[in-house]
Amino acid sequence: MAAYIIRRLLLFVPMALGIVTVTFGLLLLIPGDPAAVLLGQEATPEGIASLRRALGLDDPWYLRLGGYIANLLQGDMGRSIFQNAPVSEIILGRLGATVELAVVALLMSVALGVFLGVVAAIRQGGVIDAAAMLFAQLGISMPVYWLALLLMLAFAVQLGWLPAIGRGEPLVEAFGLALIGNPAPLWESLTHIALPALSLALNSAAVISRLVRTSMLEVLNEDFIRTARAKGIRSRAVVWKHGLRNALLPVLSVIGLRFGALLGGAILTETIFAWPGLGQLTISAISQRDLPLIQGIVLTFAMIYALITLTVDLLYAAVDPRIRLK
Repeated sequence: MAAYIIRRLLLFVPMALGIVTVTFGLLLLIPGDPAAVLLGQEATPEGIASLRRALGLDDPWYLRLGGYIANLLQGDMGRSIFQNAPVSEIILGRLGATVELAVVALLMSVALGVFLGVVAAIRQGGVIDAAAMLFAQLGISMPVYWLALLLMLAFAVQLGWLPAIGRGEPLVEAFGLALIGNPAPLWESLTHIALPALSLALNSAAVISRLVRTSMLEVLNEDFIRTARAKGIRSRAVVWKHGLRNALLPVLSVIGLRFGALLGGAILTETIFAWPGLGQLTISAISQRDLPLIQGIVLTFAMIYALITLTVDLLYAAVDPRIRLK
């Protein structure tokens, strides 16, 4: 196991370098001049040229890339052009809200997807199976932003059960306050995160439910399941303890990758629900052509996704020893 971990960690180094290079290259293709945007419509060509030199935008791309990598190794992601603050501090101030939203959405999607997948497999060919697969098809087909607007219209505007925009106390802090006898902030946080998390979770729940159903159907036809039933083990224990445990192995990697997809989907969702995370910050940075900030956000998303992939690979190897031999 140790050798497998070392190999995966060594492969992560060139992958991280590739992520930095690709991110830098993509930003070179973004139209617009940050210096012109910063100075406004009345800027003179001389002023724009002077600001471009000051920001280092006139340097050759390879010098800029080399300097950027050197700064990253020192923990410096650059300085925002418009906010005049370190990019790392700006991102850290918003990252917690995005991760909180993605984690809650992932928990909701896993719980709902696994439950629907198992029930559909048990009731194969029945009404419940058809209803679960219809839900999966709708969840996969419906765009996240459209679902978010429908949920907002139904539960916030029409019924008035949940707030439409904003964020309450951070969930970790709200849980701490609830433990010392003040549950009000926790309830406020849960009501604010319910709609954005649900709009993100349904698509992933649909994907997970279909995968769990397929995997469960294969496992339930295995010899060890028939042996367990022949021994008189209760059907519920056979399904949930023996069947689901083995069926989740191929689904585990997909669940990890869905977390990365949830982070990407949070950009639109956060904008719709005015959630103060990296999604809103991304839209603002793009509209302002704030290249250092855009670069830092994209790099942060990409590195999180890469770390999740690495973690899933290591967990999969821990669960299935055959993976370590490859």
